[in-house]
Amino acid sequence: MAKTYADLLQEVKAAIRQVSLEDLKERLESGEEVILVDVREKDEWRQGHVPGAIHIPRGFLEMQSGSRLPDKEAKIVTMCAAGIRSAFAAKVLQDLGYRNVESANPGFNQWKDQGFPTTQPFAFTDAQLNRYSRHLLLPEVGEQGQAKLLQGRVLLLGAGGLGSPAALYLAAAGVGTIGLVDGDTVDESNLQRQVLHGLDRVGESKVESGKRTIENLNPDVNVISFNERLTRQNVDRIFDQDWDVIVDGLDNFATRYLVNDASVWKDIPVVHGSIFRFDGQVTTFWPRHGPCYRCLYPEPPPPHLAPSCAEAGVLGVLPGAIGTLQATEAVKIVLERGDPLVGRLLQYDSLQMQFRTFKLRRNKECPVCGDHPTITDY
Repeated sequence: MAKTYADLLQEVKAAIRQVSLEDLKERLESGEEVILVDVREKDEWRQGHVPGAIHIPRGFLEMQSGSRLPDKEAKIVTMCAAGIRSAFAAKVLQDLGYRNVESANPGFNQWKDQGFPTTQPFAFTDAQLNRYSRHLLLPEVGEQGQAKLLQGRVLLLGAGGLGSPAALYLAAAGVGTIGLVDGDTVDESNLQRQVLHGLDRVGESKVESGKRTIENLNPDVNVISFNERLTRQNVDRIFDQDWDVIVDGLDNFATRYLVNDASVWKDIPVVHGSIFRFDGQVTTFWPRHGPCYRCLYPEPPPPHLAPSCAEAGVLGVLPGAIGTLQATEAVKIVLERGDPLVGRLLQYDSLQMQFRTFKLRRNKECPVCGDHPTITDY
């Protein structure tokens, strides 16, 4: 005789462990390491969920559990609206080899009715759900990650070769606030590589040109323009605006040292990029996590060994590759995902189409980030 739904549900509940909402609340408040997996649908999740829960809709559980729940020994509690879908979800996880799985009974509706803690997810508009749909499909981003991006703040130093692709991709990704620092104007010679600008912008301020381009690409982005060069006199005013990360697209050593020192003292990660003819490099300097710029370059090289793009030339597409890598690092930092290039220097040879990675180490004698710093002011 074929099983009925009631028979199947009874078998599933007999095969799993269930936890009451009161016990679950007490365990969460005590700080016990429990992964709470909410298996409701997206529209239910958007109406509220338990703080700290991760969202894996029931229909995606088998597909996403391997990447979202890598530790099969971890304590996991599944939750749905009333305790039925979570029971089936717990059984599936058990069948997949997870050894410490429980199902919350009855579920979120009762949790909310009892006045237990809940949180409301970021409220996306229909237009945003459509615009960022490809991000929302990524388990590593999802709605929580996209909300982080929309609430993120990234400062771009330079709206030129490196700043242009970085700005475009950060804006497209939905970084909510982008600061642009550049005191230059658009010149025709810039257009070979500075894709943020166009012929109709020649003679215009680069930050104002960049702001127009970004706002046209994504109206969600608030652009803060600093139509000035970064100096000792304005660095505090510009940096003290709660930036999550700084993207360095500068082209001179003196300002890079200034950026390094200020970012170390203010504890702001800096994604550094530089280009020369056919070569480029990217690394991330994150205070207290790895070396700083002065660890890599204790002193600036002689001018003849580090000519500018105007003196030595540069392949037009090269800034696109390096600036996009910088944008990728910045997005990862805002999302708190992946492994940034801290303590690693990524070098790119476009002629040979080769990437190489070199280890960087913090210099204990560094005058800024070392054990006994000697540089403490600009």
